[in-house]
Parts: sequence; C-alpha cells; structure tokens
Amino acid sequence: MTVEVGSKAPDFTLKNQDGQEVSLADFAGDKAVLLVFFPFAFSGICTGELCSVRDDLPSFQNDDVQVVGVSCDTTWSLKVWAQQEGYEFPLLSDFWPHGAVSESYGVFSADLGFAFRGTFLIDSDGVVRFAEHNGPGEARDQQGWRDALKQLA
Repeated sequence: MTVEVGSKAPDFTLKNQDGQEVSLADFAGDKAVLLVFFPFAFSGICTGELCSVRDDLPSFQNDDVQVVGVSCDTTWSLKVWAQQEGYEFPLLSDFWPHGAVSESYGVFSADLGFAFRGTFLIDSDGVVRFAEHNGPGEARDQQGWRDALKQLA
C-alpha cells in the first residue's frame, strides 16, 4: 500500500551515488523533500523524467526543497548515470536490502524486483503532502509536482 497524504513518511538511510549516507531525517526541520522513486537508471522514461527535473531544477529544488531520487540500482550505476546526465541532486541506491525503502513507501514490486514510479512530497516535519504511484511504462506528469510545491509554500 502506497504511503498516504497526511501520514508520517517512513524514515530511511541510503547511500547516494558517491557512497555517502543520506537520511530523510537529515532534512527534518530544515527542508521539504521531493522523493522521486524510479525503476532503472539509463532507461528511457526514467532518463526523460529526471532530465526534465535537471533542466528545470529551480522549479523543484530551492532553499526550502531538496529533490532526492531513489532506485534499486547500485551506487556505481547511479554515479555513472548522474555524471552522464549532469544530475545535481542525490540519487540513492535502494539496492540492499533490495527494495526495502521502496517497499516501505508502497512502490516496490517484489515480483519484478524494482520500484515503480512513485513521487512523494514530504514537508520539513516529515509529513507526506503529495503522493502518486505510476505503474511500469507510465510517465509522470510533473505539473502535479509543481502544484504540490506551490501549495507547500
């Protein structure tokens, strides 16, 4: 079951593309987090979505909001992909225990072994203010993210 709007977001600690630990709690009381789960680095829809974020980063990330991507890819894959695409936001590896964080947010497919496209806007108090869950092959409409960010401000 996907984490619902109004609920407390599950905390987590994962390694980013540089091998550094990042926790949701790192942003508590300071910044909201736009948490973007995606199935696979280097795949067409995922690359398109995250490149759209990269190309319009000020619409999604600022002094009050941090974009954080999460997939079940390894940190090494995420590092190469981030360098290749010029992503300037953390990409976190939910590789091991495989999909545990994705599962806690209700976007992991144990049968397929990857996270679906889930997006969560978590305020600085750790409360989910926006949630969406898209299935395989379903690109997200990022206007919903922009609208949720405006409402948060």
